[in-house]
Amino acid sequence: QVQLVESGGGLVQAGGPLRLPCAALGITFIFNDMGWYRQAPVKQRELVAVITSEGSTNYEDAVKGRFTISRDNAKNTVYLQMNSLKREDTAVYCCNKGSLTSQGRLVPMLPSWSWGQGTQVTVSS
Repeated sequence: QVQLVESGGGLVQAGGPLRLPCAALGITFIFNDMGWYRQAPVKQRELVAVITSEGSTNYEDAVKGRFTISRDNAKNTVYLQMNSLKREDTAVYCCNKGSLTSQGRLVPMLPSWSWGQGTQVTVSS
């Protein structure tokens, strides 16, 4: 059974950085396309960044140029480096499977694994 463990969240001032790691336990990570999702209060969960098993990446427009997704297959861990944070980035961040279409569009990959608890990111002005 796959267990996803996110960490690294916290309270940060607008303009500051955070780096979120997500460890995938119970699976050989290397063959999976991965994504970072976020869910703000009273909003639906959205996929904001994807890295494929080959290392291709893409981002939702609101975070493009500020967020960077990366992976360390030896550690079964995917990272989200978030820079120039804005108040609207405040959300619970989770990782799970995610992929890119041939046109580069971000799409969830279903069925997803069981969701981890996520990590809260709060950006203050």
